[in-house]
Amino acid sequence: MARARIYRPAKNAMQSGRAKTKLWVLEFVSTDRQIDPLMGWTSSPDTNTQVKLQFESKEAAIAYAAKHGIDYQLVEPKTPRPLLKAYADNFKADRADQWTH
Repeated sequence: MARARIYRPAKNAMQSGRAKTKLWVLEFVSTDRQIDPLMGWTSSPDTNTQVKLQFESKEAAIAYAAKHGIDYQLVEPKTPRPLLKAYADNFKADRADQWTH
C-alpha cells in the first residue's frame, strides 16, 4: 500500500520571498531504501518516491489520496511569528546596546 505525506513547503531560507509556499504537496514516502555497496547511493525499487503532486488546497490533496486509496500523513504548516520592527528603532534614545558604526 502506498504511503504519502501531505504538507505545505516552508519558505526557502536562502531567499526572502515566499514563492512555492502556497500550494500543498503530496509526496510519496518509501521505507524500503537500499544502499548501493559500491557507490554508497541510496536507492529504492518504488518509483513513486520520485512523484510530487501539487494541489491548490489541503482538502483537494486529502480527497485525491482518499480517492486513490493512499494512506497519508498530514503535516500542518507552522505559522511564523511576525517580527514588528521599524527602522527608527535603530536610533532610539533608550536602545539596549550602544549604536556605533
